[in-house]
Amino acid sequence: MFNANSALLIIDVQNDFLPGGALAVGQGDQVIPIINQVAKFFVNIALTQDWHPSDHISFAHHHEGKNPFETITLAYGEQTLWPGHCVQGTHGAALADGLQIEGAQVIIRKGYNPSVDSYSAFLEADKKLSTGLAGYLRERSIRQLYLCGLATDYCVAWSALDGKSLGFDVTVIEDATRAIDLNGSLAQAWLEMERAGVNRVQSKDLLNIL
Repeated sequence: MFNANSALLIIDVQNDFLPGGALAVGQGDQVIPIINQVAKFFVNIALTQDWHPSDHISFAHHHEGKNPFETITLAYGEQTLWPGHCVQGTHGAALADGLQIEGAQVIIRKGYNPSVDSYSAFLEADKKLSTGLAGYLRERSIRQLYLCGLATDYCVAWSALDGKSLGFDVTVIEDATRAIDLNGSLAQAWLEMERAGVNRVQSKDLLNIL
C-alpha cells in the first residue's frame, strides 16, 4: 500500500474518450482494468473530468471553416480544435462505467470556462485560474503523485508538467495511459516530461515494489 503522502490521480477516463466516444482515444478502454488494479494500493485517489459547456471555444464547429484537429491562435496561445466532447451532464462526460474506484475522495472538473481550454488537473490553459487541486493535496501533506488516464499526450502530460512545476514528485504510469498522438504529440509529450523530471513507470514494476 502506498503511504498517506502519495496519491493516484486518474485523468479523464470518460465515455467520450473511449472507443465509440466523440473524441475516442485509441484503445482507451484498455487502461480501465489496469487503473482498477493499481487503485487498490492507494489510500488517496483523485479523479478529473473534462466538463465543457456546449459552446466551448475548443470545439471546431464553433469556428467557421475549421475542422477538428486543426489549430488556431487564441489570446492564451495555440489551441487545437476538437470535436465537441464531454459536454456537461451528458453521457459522454460521465466517468466510464468500468472504473471501480470506490475509495476516491475528490473529483476535479475542468474545462468549464467557455473561453479557455483546460487540459491540466491543476491550471487552465492560460495558466491563470487554478482548479484548487494543488492546495487540496498540500493540505493533506501529499507530495508524490502517480498519474494515469487519458490522454497521455494532452491532459496527462499537462497535468504531470504542472504538478512538477508546483513542487510535486510526479510519476506517470505509462501502460495505464493511452495517447491521441496527433502529429507526433506523444513523443513530444514524453520528451517534455522527461526534461522536467517526470518519472515513467509500468504498472507491473510499480506493484512489484510493494
